Amino acid sequence: MSSDPEKETKPPLDSASSSTLPVISDRETLHDKDAKETRKNSDHTETSVTVKSEGDGEDKSGKKEEGEGKDGTGDKEDKEDEANPKAELEKPGLLVTPGLLSVIEVCKEKVETIAKECRASNTKYRDLEFDMLNEAHMCLYSVNWSGIGKFPSDKQRVTEVFESPTFFKSDDGTPSSDDIHQGALGDCWFLCALATISNLPHLVQQVCVAKDEEVGVYGFIFYRDDGWVSVIIDDMLFTNAPKWEELTKEEKDLYHDKDQFNKISRKGGKILTFAKSGAHGETWVPLIEKAYAKFYGCYNHLQGGFPREAIEDLTGGVATLFLTTDILDRDAFWNDQLLKANKDRLFSCYFWGLNNPDGGDARVQGLVGSHAYSVLRAVECNGKRFVVVRNPWGESEWTGPWADGSKQWEGEWLKVLPLLGHSFGDDGQFVMEYDDFLTCFTHMDRTLLFDSGWTAASKWLQVPLQPGPISWSYGDLSYVVTVPAATRAVFVLSQLNSRFFDAIERGYRFNLDFSVVKEGESKPFTRSSQAMPFCRRVTVEADLQPGKYFVYVSMPQGKGFAEIALIVYAL
Repeated sequence: MSSDPEKETKPPLDSASSSTLPVISDRETLHDKDAKETRKNSDHTETSVTVKSEGDGEDKSGKKEEGEGKDGTGDKEDKEDEANPKAELEKPGLLVTPGLLSVIEVCKEKVETIAKECRASNTKYRDLEFDMLNEAHMCLYSVNWSGIGKFPSDKQRVTEVFESPTFFKSDDGTPSSDDIHQGALGDCWFLCALATISNLPHLVQQVCVAKDEEVGVYGFIFYRDDGWVSVIIDDMLFTNAPKWEELTKEEKDLYHDKDQFNKISRKGGKILTFAKSGAHGETWVPLIEKAYAKFYGCYNHLQGGFPREAIEDLTGGVATLFLTTDILDRDAFWNDQLLKANKDRLFSCYFWGLNNPDGGDARVQGLVGSHAYSVLRAVECNGKRFVVVRNPWGESEWTGPWADGSKQWEGEWLKVLPLLGHSFGDDGQFVMEYDDFLTCFTHMDRTLLFDSGWTAASKWLQVPLQPGPISWSYGDLSYVVTVPAATRAVFVLSQLNSRFFDAIERGYRFNLDFSVVKEGESKPFTRSSQAMPFCRRVTVEADLQPGKYFVYVSMPQGKGFAEIALIVYAL
């Protein structure tokens, strides 16, 4: 989703297996990517993915230095630390892969090493890989010099922006969705995802795995394709506060002296160019946004996107897009889906922008089109069903029924506010009745979160595209999935995450679709549903019985090759 507070525009739209990892306690996880299989001089390609029972084989993961999966896997042994991260991973949250604990441990060691070296040399950390001081244009735009508006005035460390900076400001040391306020960057989709995962505070704390605030070094992890990757950053941030020497004579006269100007105009979160926290001195929001920008190459690569993709990057979960007009039974969707929000699934929502004949955006009772919103919770009380929603701008709310201060809030209904976790104020959070919610928001992203009881098997292939035009068909590429025991499963057909290369080629090029047929049967057991074209992933959930299943892929049309994967998650 594209997002600018002034104007919304529609986007073009470890290797080794470890016995300490509960996720692979009863099945093997395959990450078979180093040997890519290419279909040559053949009309059909078939490859196998087997979910094995305990003791059936060894892990086949590849090994690299920085991450895991396609991005490399740390090769250090998993270690227990004082926080006992394994216990946290037993909750629905981060996808537990064979390399997760190793990537976390390597990230922590890098931060510790950097901090030790900086103290020895009496210097603060400066990230030469994402050097805002000397290569600000690369951090903003990469090789593309357009996309973000006015060039930031300066770069300052968080200790220069805030008198007493702290990562989390709350009394209990946890993040809150109320902390998040969007800046000049069109990344409402990412901030919406950040607000959404903040409903489960342990998730944000797991993404930021290490920090030394005195030295100014922070370590984060994100999920790409099918593996976790660590990102190390310093604490330098872009600001909109010019230096005293850059002011006009008239501007200098307003402040009288340099010290007064620096105290008033070069301090506080208000001067940050991009995302900021609503709590004074809190730093986690702009720093995780910076880490995510480095993860994708530059800030400009965060312009426009969908919340489901960001939540997948933050958790390793699997996202599915629902069109609210396609919901058959609204009662069942409420009971089976929304009431499980913040347990094993997260939700966000949006609708496409509407044309305003008078110019500008047409708002729907205060709601902005082509803009991502977080679903904070769903609550049923006194016979009514409510959805609590948040705008990542931290302002601009729903003005219809049950809006803050509306006539519906009187008498006994005021007593419901604590049950909803809501209070009045222009903070971007608002309450809607369920039917109004489904009427206004046409698209909902739901991301399933996995605990350590789930396993994953994957197979990446490089395959030639089909010459067009051809009729829609399945089976030019197929996977064989072997299931040894009855299980709940999620099938995911994915293309490579290409956002890092947005400066060269924007967006996902291919439409993905597949059907699943059980061995011995002629009709599909289930099939994917394209709620929107050109999605990064398409998914299907199913209850599987023992046996073989054939996944028939409808190949994309075009020239050249595509890298796609089938990933199967099983419980």
